[in-house]
Amino acid sequence: MVEGKNSAGAQEENITGQIAILKVYVKDLSVENPEAPQVFQAESMPSVEMNMRSEAKNIGEGTYESILTVTLKFKSEEKTVLLVEVAQAGIFAIKGIPENHMQQLLSVHCPSVLFPYARQVASEAVGQAGFPPFYLPPTNLEALYQQQLAAQHQEDRSSVN
Repeated sequence: MVEGKNSAGAQEENITGQIAILKVYVKDLSVENPEAPQVFQAESMPSVEMNMRSEAKNIGEGTYESILTVTLKFKSEEKTVLLVEVAQAGIFAIKGIPENHMQQLLSVHCPSVLFPYARQVASEAVGQAGFPPFYLPPTNLEALYQQQLAAQHQEDRSSVN
């Protein structure tokens, strides 16, 4: 059972629906190590920039593919020394969820299911590239979704004026 909540977190209504994970897989994985082997002789640790995005598409009646893409850019002295991009995907069967709740479900719940898998793949890729272990920090995808909605709402209001 999935329970709907509004953006303020207050209970809206009980929604009885079903969500099943049919498949989880790596859709794309890219590792670029352009400064090897010199980077391994550097004494300082590179800084890390992390970006995430998600997308979802209907691939059949009640079946959706969700893709969470995580990009890690390791920089040292303004040079990119390692670039890792993981597109972690999943196929989800969803039924009984009202249409007005689907965007949030596909933008928050499905990527949240995929995040631990993407985290593991990214960590392994960084290690295989010869760098010390790196683990993505826990991320609140609900908060990111709410920020995205607020920014989109602000942008819509700006374009009207």
